[in-house]
Amino acid sequence: MNTSPKTIFITGASSGIGKDAVLFFAQKGWNVVATMRSIDTVEPEFKHSNILLAQLDITDTSSIKKAYDQTLARFGSVDVIVNNAGYALTGVFETMKSEDIERQFKTNVFGTMNVIRQFLPYFREKKSGLIITVTSMGGLITFPLYSPYHGTKWALEGFLESLRYELRPFGIRLKNIEPGAIKTGFYTALEFSSSEDYKNYTDKMEKSMGKVIGKAPGPEVVTREIWKAANDRSDRFRYPASMTGKVFLLFRKIFPFFIWERVSRIVTEGKF
Repeated sequence: MNTSPKTIFITGASSGIGKDAVLFFAQKGWNVVATMRSIDTVEPEFKHSNILLAQLDITDTSSIKKAYDQTLARFGSVDVIVNNAGYALTGVFETMKSEDIERQFKTNVFGTMNVIRQFLPYFREKKSGLIITVTSMGGLITFPLYSPYHGTKWALEGFLESLRYELRPFGIRLKNIEPGAIKTGFYTALEFSSSEDYKNYTDKMEKSMGKVIGKAPGPEVVTREIWKAANDRSDRFRYPASMTGKVFLLFRKIFPFFIWERVSRIVTEGKF
């Protein structure tokens, strides 16, 4: 019986959900590859015998290949990859620069595709492998001032739902983690664009959404869903994370769009 630890490869591991997942899986005895754009400043928590730190920019295929090679050289195999790296460009669409919108898609969508494509030949050859992607409840529902971000997450949901069909014959499984609002550095790192013309609207939205974020749980609720998905042998595809995500996604699934739209406006306009 093979008792060697499983190996998990996690992108965007420098903070938030990625960092929490790295430490959790390492404590559970897994081999963990913690990848991030810069490894110059290594936090003490990452100095763990079964954690490999690897520099990786998901928009740079050469860095993905290098991290992949380092992983196999250190641990000999990979069982699970977690696509977690990404960010949000927010604000008023009219005021956004084309290059910023393109960078949003290049990172969240094409970057995720780059990582998956790197691992597919390996997983296909060994006829097993699990691809977990942290999408968002924002890949199935929408809120104001997040239009490009929602565009990337809806794109990922459609891409991954289709991809799982063609990979199933090779024993490769796909699972999506869909968090609601989570209290991490994600919201302090938002790139926001607006103008004076929209100020009344954006001020109201920011105040309202700030209340939602203030009540949000920490990244550990997402890590628990990643852990559940990593150990779930079923064909389940979507794993809502956080109570907000679970409630909103269930509501959107049950009720027609015009009712969901009314609820969404109540939430975002602060009329709780």
